[in-house]
Amino acid sequence: MNEDRNEGRAVQPQAEQKHPDKWQRDLNPHHLAGQNIGRVSDAAESTNRTAFNLRKRGMDVGALDDEDLKQVPVLEAGARLQQGATYVDLTDPVRAEFTATGDLIAPPNRAYAPKDKVPYQIWNRLTGKTDENPERG
Repeated sequence: MNEDRNEGRAVQPQAEQKHPDKWQRDLNPHHLAGQNIGRVSDAAESTNRTAFNLRKRGMDVGALDDEDLKQVPVLEAGARLQQGATYVDLTDPVRAEFTATGDLIAPPNRAYAPKDKVPYQIWNRLTGKTDENPERG
């Protein structure tokens, strides 16, 4: 039964179904949650919120100008963070970078910006780095 599901495609080891079909959902209810294989989720791919929107709502997002803030996407509440990716929480005054694990989901009271979607000069100013060389950041 499990072989039919893959229809002859090569399967990543983490994508293999390890349980019989009738027990798969009970034994592994969130199969592949947090795994960075396959197509990028729509939530991680695009967002309509930016740090500029946060400033317009009265949040202090630092000394960046509006044009820079428009280049800082903010994950929507409920979006799953990409495992191993680097983020900064714009609601935290310290603005320390953190690396996401596969089980993290953006809560509604936070504003997570993904490092890979922000120009490095803007990222460095957001996180308080003085050296703007991408090789060292």
